[in-house]
Amino acid sequence: MANTLLPAWPAPPNVRALQTLRGNGFSQAPWGSFNLGDHVGDAAACVAANRDSLRCQLPREPLWLKQVHGIVAVDAENSPNFVTADASFARAAGYVCAVMTADCLPVLLCDQTGSAVAAAHAGWRGLLAGVIEQTVVRMGVPPATLIAWLGPAIGPGCFEVGDEVRQAFVSKSAEAASAFVEHDQGKWLADIYQLARQRLNRLGVFDISGGDACTVSEQDRYFSYRRDGVTGRMASLIWLAD
Repeated sequence: MANTLLPAWPAPPNVRALQTLRGNGFSQAPWGSFNLGDHVGDAAACVAANRDSLRCQLPREPLWLKQVHGIVAVDAENSPNFVTADASFARAAGYVCAVMTADCLPVLLCDQTGSAVAAAHAGWRGLLAGVIEQTVVRMGVPPATLIAWLGPAIGPGCFEVGDEVRQAFVSKSAEAASAFVEHDQGKWLADIYQLARQRLNRLGVFDISGGDACTVSEQDRYFSYRRDGVTGRMASLIWLAD
């Protein structure tokens, strides 16, 4: 089984992106096997071996973030590893933006001319708080020129949330109601992909690809915290080539 895939999206030729998968790595169960997260209890040597394998496919070591479900977006060129942030952007070639997920939504962004790229970690809390909006602001290019790819996240058939989550989104925008389907008393199934598309559309971003995976139900391909509890992390990465 391959451990990466190339996003299918109409990015310019100098924009490179990778999405890692769970297979063909060094970690043992329950982190098997291509786990990139060094904060989930896996053996440090296994994580290092997996990161070394990934590094061979990249121009340099990615900027690894300390993700906290916030909205801070940092410059990958000028930030230290493990900076507290949930997104990074780059305008210079060779700097790799990366976010790690295991159900939360990774969003990759670039502009049509290939002058800027970004990666955002958009779990529901960060999405609600505005991580996509803040990332777009930090990229410094007109939103209408952006292209987005929605990476693997928990699918709409598996993402059960409470009424307080639905109300939080609807209080921000009435159109968010269409992304929730009543599931049980006080429970809803949420479509995080639709919520992200709505946020992108309001910014003027309409060229959006991806958003058709489910980390929970596609067990052979993806890590899922909701499904397994103790599990690994995947990475979504993007950079500008020379």
